[in-house]
Amino acid sequence: MTYKGYSAYIKFDEKAGLFHGEVIDTKDVITFQGTSVTELKKAFKDSIDDYLAFCKERKEEPDKPFSGKFVLRIPKELHRKIYIKAIKNGQSINNFITQYLNSIGE
Repeated sequence: MTYKGYSAYIKFDEKAGLFHGEVIDTKDVITFQGTSVTELKKAFKDSIDDYLAFCKERKEEPDKPFSGKFVLRIPKELHRKIYIKAIKNGQSINNFITQYLNSIGE
């Protein structure tokens, strides 16, 4: 499920007869639950709206899903190899890796 750019991960607790959801693309903890799909969807939307209202009330920026920044630590030698390949292809490291990741995601 997605709402206002936020995505949720849902699990079903068979014993309790409840769907449990958690917003997965924010560092802040946002959870919700429902006994039916309709109730779950409403609880998800209400939780996001409550979160955004809470942030506004506190004059804080809500945590946005995926900033586009991706920090990755790699061995120095691999970093050097990637840099050389990127330069040979006339690209920045960022463009080189983005192009590569796009090609494997297809």
